[in-house]
Amino acid sequence: MKGHFFHREELEYILDCALNKTLGEVDEKHVFDKTKRNPKITGIAGDVIEQSVLGFPADNLQRPDLDVGGVATELKTTGIRLSKKDNKKYEAKEPMSITAVSPGRIVSEQFPTSKFWHKLQHMLLVYYHYASAKTVKAAEYADFYIRGYEFHEFDEADEAILRNDWELVRDFILEIQRTFAEPESQYPRLSSELRDKLAYIDTAPKWPNPPRFRLKRQVVTDIVQKHFGNKLEQLPGRYSGYKDIDRKCRAITEQDAGKTVEELVAQYGIVVKNIGKLSKSINETVIVKMFGGQSKKLNQIELFRRFGIVGKSITITREGNRTEDTKLFAIDFDEWTDRDIVFEESRAYEYFANYQLLCMLFEEPSKEASLNENKFVGFKRLTFSEDFIQREVRGIWEKVRGLVWEGRLAETVSRDKEGRAIVNKKTGTVRTSLNFPKSKENTVFVRGGGIDASVKTEQVNGINMYKQFVWIKGSYIVDMLKGLPLL
Repeated sequence: MKGHFFHREELEYILDCALNKTLGEVDEKHVFDKTKRNPKITGIAGDVIEQSVLGFPADNLQRPDLDVGGVATELKTTGIRLSKKDNKKYEAKEPMSITAVSPGRIVSEQFPTSKFWHKLQHMLLVYYHYASAKTVKAAEYADFYIRGYEFHEFDEADEAILRNDWELVRDFILEIQRTFAEPESQYPRLSSELRDKLAYIDTAPKWPNPPRFRLKRQVVTDIVQKHFGNKLEQLPGRYSGYKDIDRKCRAITEQDAGKTVEELVAQYGIVVKNIGKLSKSINETVIVKMFGGQSKKLNQIELFRRFGIVGKSITITREGNRTEDTKLFAIDFDEWTDRDIVFEESRAYEYFANYQLLCMLFEEPSKEASLNENKFVGFKRLTFSEDFIQREVRGIWEKVRGLVWEGRLAETVSRDKEGRAIVNKKTGTVRTSLNFPKSKENTVFVRGGGIDASVKTEQVNGINMYKQFVWIKGSYIVDMLKGLPLL
């Protein structure tokens, strides 16, 4: 059965007329009326686009929604937000659901003719601006503006990655069915055991709930930003999965292991002001150069952004111990304290579940040595287990929410041994401390930071503070890395 027929020019005209109008303004079929009966109904934006803008009823059939001039095309209405890091750029609000993971059918499918690829091969993406920091009720979607649309097709390189991901899922399910008399008892392993192997997709929710294939949020974000003109750097070479990245890391290590940071800076032609006073960010620039890129940061590289790879330089002592803690990401308090968000839908969970740390290991010759003297050891790729996420990350997430919700967040003056207030020498301001989870009691903890100690850009419960970040103990990172071989 084909989808609803449109000529492409007809669709473009219809959607052009809807641009920069709110979902409420284009709702000629009064789709929003059902939110009066069900204020938490999901998928209201897609229903409005389908029924009021394009004029056809919603259905749940596993086939593309549209026939665009003879091409089966999947319609996806997708929420976008302005990035907290750069409010001139949009990012995806959430992962993009594709189709059901059906164990009974997928094992007899081939990728080119699979339901999964039929949904992804040709897509019409309609973007609406989710202009709220908090979760809103369905009726409030009427105020969100339609900001863009595109006919999207993945290129050959992306298709190869998607094929690799899908085949990993299919083969995993096939192996379970071949090995176990009751395969249903083993299906819950799918989401956790493949999580560190899938580059572009994940499966959610977890069994016993029927899971679906999803494009990861960082992949959707890259698609969104390309559409709105924010393109990332392309690396030379082809990478269809993490194994290809591991292979490149091994080649780099064989070539450069044992070289100092100063030698690597010279080898890759990186211009610095003072080789004796390098900043820590130089290591990330070195990684990009090793992979053949020209940018300064990994998040400016499309490959690493889409694969969810975060570069971290880890300096260890000659005895293999840690030298410092590792900063991960900034806390968005609007999102963290949203009462309608459960942990598994939070950005904190997403970071630890979907992102991987590509650790570039350096060894310092002594405690007194400067950064340029550190020697490159090699790469290790670090992922976080579901047990770690539920035990360590959920605890911090819940503690922070509790402090804010219950009004227990407190700021105290930091004092020396004699009880005198500690004053920052550069700014003359009194040093204070917040009762967020600290590193003394937690593997994952919260610590503030900023360029200027006199400028506090964040305000929570009336308390002005520096931007707060999630950190992980350096000792824990090093202990995890000790159990992993060099790539």
